[in-house]
Amino acid sequence: MRSTNSMKNTIAAVILNIVNVLMSLITQVIFTRILGKELLGINGLFTNIISMLAIAELGIGSAIIYHLYKPIADKDNEKIKSLMEFYKKSYRIIAVIVTVLGICVIPFLKSIVGPTSVQISLYIIYALFLTDAVASYLLSYKRSILYANEKTYVVNIIHIAYIVIMNILQIIFLFATKNYIIYLIIRVILRLAENIVISIVVDRRYPFIKDKNVKKLDNKIVADIIKKIKGLVFHKVGSFAVTGSDSIILSTFCGVSAVGIYSNYNMVLLAIEAFFTQIFSALTASIGNLLIEKNKEKTYETYKKLQLFNFWITGFCAVSFYNIITPFIKLLYGDTYLLPEIVTIVITIKFYAQNMKKCIISFKEAAGIFHVDRFMPVLEAIVNIIVSVILVQFFGIAGVFVGTIISSLVLYCYAFPKYTYKPLFGKSYKVYAKEKVYYFSIFILSLIITSIIVKPIIVENLILQIIINGVLCLIIPNIIYILIFRKKEEYLYFKDMLLGFKFIKQLKNS
Repeated sequence: MRSTNSMKNTIAAVILNIVNVLMSLITQVIFTRILGKELLGINGLFTNIISMLAIAELGIGSAIIYHLYKPIADKDNEKIKSLMEFYKKSYRIIAVIVTVLGICVIPFLKSIVGPTSVQISLYIIYALFLTDAVASYLLSYKRSILYANEKTYVVNIIHIAYIVIMNILQIIFLFATKNYIIYLIIRVILRLAENIVISIVVDRRYPFIKDKNVKKLDNKIVADIIKKIKGLVFHKVGSFAVTGSDSIILSTFCGVSAVGIYSNYNMVLLAIEAFFTQIFSALTASIGNLLIEKNKEKTYETYKKLQLFNFWITGFCAVSFYNIITPFIKLLYGDTYLLPEIVTIVITIKFYAQNMKKCIISFKEAAGIFHVDRFMPVLEAIVNIIVSVILVQFFGIAGVFVGTIISSLVLYCYAFPKYTYKPLFGKSYKVYAKEKVYYFSIFILSLIITSIIVKPIIVENLILQIIINGVLCLIIPNIIYILIFRKKEEYLYFKDMLLGFKFIKQLKNS
């Protein structure tokens, strides 16, 4: 059953990502052409500010899901009810905290945004962003039982409907009214509707959670959740400072228009990253169930398979992004929205560094490793902000992202091997370092070879250029990876699965 659920979750995640990419792309092109560069920059900036407020969630969701694995496996409905009730109360408190923190930001809005010719009130725009954030916490706690029960695909199917309906309505009203406020109101309404639908689905699948007779959660579990939350709060703060500070630093030192230009590149990157996140989130519950067996060798074998999978899609997407993004942006937005070539290279490497973490982070979260490494994300964030602020003075936009790459070394070179790799797999730092250097070398090799072949081919028709570059990126890096990995056990595992043999057997056995 574990393999079947993982496959369903992965397929749903892939479909969700494709739909999200297409809908987001169409909507952003229309948004840019109708509302302009400055509103696009403000949209991206406020998105990052709201991400900062999400720190108030403190990782309660991850801690609760970790504790749900065992009672779900044991079919202990009483403990599941207690955990869900605790989660519900926690999220109501969080909604209040986010509201209060959000209101505290209001006096500083004009200073954060800087000079702008936008006529719409920044306060109204921000209030709608804040409302959307608070709405996301209402009833969303019920998703956790689906995640822990390896039913992420159910959430993803509902989210696909949300994305399609929301974007279609936003496009219609952008054309009809050219009104940014209506655009935001649609998002708030659809967010509430999505949470209501998920709540109804969960109530029907697990009717026992509606039972009013709920026992108080065991003090030991509460203490462990609080311990994990204390660790997770550092992860949340660090994560925001790394991912969210880029736009704020860009806005401060390079202007809100620079944020708008970067947001078009970032939209593509975020869509691809969402694909990674959905896939590995879908696999986390299965990993959690695997870790219950406490078999390090079996766990390591599974990790090696998923790490190869992580590398393959990361390397392929990074190489493709670098070679396709320039004609893509030029076609959709024009030459004035292009970033310098050096910035594109740096962004590509940053993308690789950020997404090669997905596999090991899935194991880390499934194992509930939140407390012992709690200071690492904060250290990463401090390094990121200091280095980015220094380098932006000398190298402009590229300096901001070089700072992000350098800060990621805190995790890659220290936190991951010490707190996750060795404890879970029983392997040395040398084995870990060799693995990371090996994969990064292959990525750089594939990036250089593909670019040497693709870049000299120039045609006037941008659509044809994108097609040519896309076809070459589909062929060249994948051939390189096949030649390098063809004898690896992990590659042969996925080859058999793709051919259908192992997958069919797994379906029969589940």
